[in-house]
Amino acid sequence: MRITSFLIRSFLIRCLGGTVLALAAQTGLAAYPDKPITLIVPFAPGGTTDLIGRLVAQHLGGKLGQPVVVENRAGAGGSIGTAAVAAAKPDGYTLGLATVSTHGINPVVYKKLPFDALKDFQPITNLAAVPNVMVATPKLGIKDMPALLERARKEPGKLSYASAGNGSVAHMMGELFQSASGTDLLHVPYKGSGQALTDTLAGQVQLMFDNLPSALPHIQSGKLNALAVASPERVASLPDVPTFAELDLEAVNDASWFGLVAPIGLPDDKLALLHQAVVQTLAEPAVQNRLEQLGASPIGDSPDAFARTIIRTQERNRELVRQAQIPPM
Repeated sequence: MRITSFLIRSFLIRCLGGTVLALAAQTGLAAYPDKPITLIVPFAPGGTTDLIGRLVAQHLGGKLGQPVVVENRAGAGGSIGTAAVAAAKPDGYTLGLATVSTHGINPVVYKKLPFDALKDFQPITNLAAVPNVMVATPKLGIKDMPALLERARKEPGKLSYASAGNGSVAHMMGELFQSASGTDLLHVPYKGSGQALTDTLAGQVQLMFDNLPSALPHIQSGKLNALAVASPERVASLPDVPTFAELDLEAVNDASWFGLVAPIGLPDDKLALLHQAVVQTLAEPAVQNRLEQLGASPIGDSPDAFARTIIRTQERNRELVRQAQIPPM
């Protein structure tokens, strides 16, 4: 976890900018916000996006002096909720959770979307990086990556992996893994990560790539074997599980990110106020402790830095789609 450096950065930001209320006074924003703010989470309740969104919303409201109300608008791989954010007034009262799926994958796998992920949003900050994990059903009899690679190379096309659907994060990780490892796996797409996980737990599908928070309880209970994590360093909750980078699979080692965006046109003073409030929220011990429980690392970078992350993610996935010849949806 990179909490120490994050705390130092957050301390410096607070010293330079003062409290959120002080910033509001300096910029003439004493009246903002004067009503609840809506945070649209473009996925169903209970998933990683929802958990992070609700955690930030709960503590952010205290910084802003108004409730931040989470509204789940799931569907179309996150595109329905994301489109609602893009269509909202850029007045600071509607915010959205942006993910690798909504802003980094959907724009390159869907033929047409009701929004432009680069032009229709104002990035505020990248909230957190969440490791992904590759797991195997114990019925496969494989507990580590070397054993999996040996089996997969001997039996090309026979081992299957589940995903939340074509074009999902798990699907893209599967394609990256095959390319990096020189293996051939059978992709089994589902209509959501819940059913994909259920069938992997039952042994109907042998492998799965998943966000760590949803898979972790099943790993800890022994119902799934963790083979590798996509994270800059090993995860504290799984200290014996190597990263993909340690296994010479660097291309698969990117964690998922979850950021905060607003409709394009958000005034600069409101952007500055929201950014500082979120950074201060991420520095709270209660927020950091909960993120650590999820295996996540707080980020809290600048709007420009988050915009560059979105662009890099799109570029990487566009190249992957080309190489893997994934048909447009």
